[in-house]
Amino acid sequence: MQRSHTVRSRILGDIATGRLPFGTRITIDELASRYGGSHMPVREALRQLAGENLIEFAPGRGARVRRVDIAFVENLFATRSALEVMLVRRAAQYASASVVAEIEMIETRLEAEAAASDYAAALASNRALHEAINHAARNPEAATILDQHWILLQGLWHSVGFGPERLPGVISDHRHLIRALAARDVEAAGVLMGAHVLKARNDLLSRMADRNAGAS
Repeated sequence: MQRSHTVRSRILGDIATGRLPFGTRITIDELASRYGGSHMPVREALRQLAGENLIEFAPGRGARVRRVDIAFVENLFATRSALEVMLVRRAAQYASASVVAEIEMIETRLEAEAAASDYAAALASNRALHEAINHAARNPEAATILDQHWILLQGLWHSVGFGPERLPGVISDHRHLIRALAARDVEAAGVLMGAHVLKARNDLLSRMADRNAGAS
């Protein structure tokens, strides 16, 4: 029998990759069939995800993947900006040479994936790079909050499209961030991360607006 944490992981994966789009109505029967399990672990997984604000329950209407709008995205990025700037400043203080080398390896992989037009892999590597920076900051509570945000962000990018035209800017930002970390330049790291998060926010909001305009 599948355990609830396995079902939870599979639901998260489907949200992140867009197979369960935001706002999609779901039932326990449907998910049990989808994942080849029984009702009990599905019910428990949905309860856990509701506690993380990824699943919404409405009386008499069942469950759905949470809905997102522009106000939600603005709030999400406001939180991310505050936390990521704080964490990258701490990472510039604490990251060892081996940790910086690991971050640079992730970036090299991302650049190879971008060159091969493997944008899904590049998006995953982008997440891995940010997680490595965040975990180098020695603040697991803040890093955990940002880790949860990545599911939402990946789902959002899949819903609006992660355009290849954005990658050169992302790569340039990452290279400057890595240099700041290697130099233990706390101020530069904070400024660079703040600008990096702001550019991602503006791009995502622009794509959401274009999608909404097309739908109307």
